[in-house]
Amino acid sequence: MDKRLAAALKAAAFKKNALRIRVRSKTETKPRYHATEHPKEKKFKQGWRTVGDQKAFFRSAWEANFGRYLQWQKERNLIKNWEHEPKTFWFEGIKRGVVSYLPDFKVTTLENDHYWVEVKGYMDSKSATKIKRFNKYFPEEKLRIVDAKWYKMNSKKLSNIIPDWEKETPCAT
Repeated sequence: MDKRLAAALKAAAFKKNALRIRVRSKTETKPRYHATEHPKEKKFKQGWRTVGDQKAFFRSAWEANFGRYLQWQKERNLIKNWEHEPKTFWFEGIKRGVVSYLPDFKVTTLENDHYWVEVKGYMDSKSATKIKRFNKYFPEEKLRIVDAKWYKMNSKKLSNIIPDWEKETPCAT
């Protein structure tokens, strides 16, 4: 018997609420999920995609689809240009926590104005802090949030008119 296993068994024998120890053979593999459950399919896929003439690393299918939507607008002369993550904004004087923010898109309008777009399916506290600090430190910049409500409301209609739109895969049941 392995010395570590023997020591663990001896130590566990003297404890009132001892942990159960299960010894596996070297060939036995640990299941990733319980046999009665189904693994969930990934709802998004991050990776490199080419949209228009830009190749970018999108962190979600929603982000990639919004890039396709911006390209569709550009091709119809509704906007002048769009860029994916072109600039990081640094919060001077912040020592802890969120010290920078990288918006998902920069959109240039036909009037040569610009605004920033953040695609957010779920707003966690870190993301909320980034947005609050961005608005505080850069009040002259405009930021628009594309949230789950906007995406779900427009996704079905846009998927019919924009080529290569990525549809979400449902979870396995």
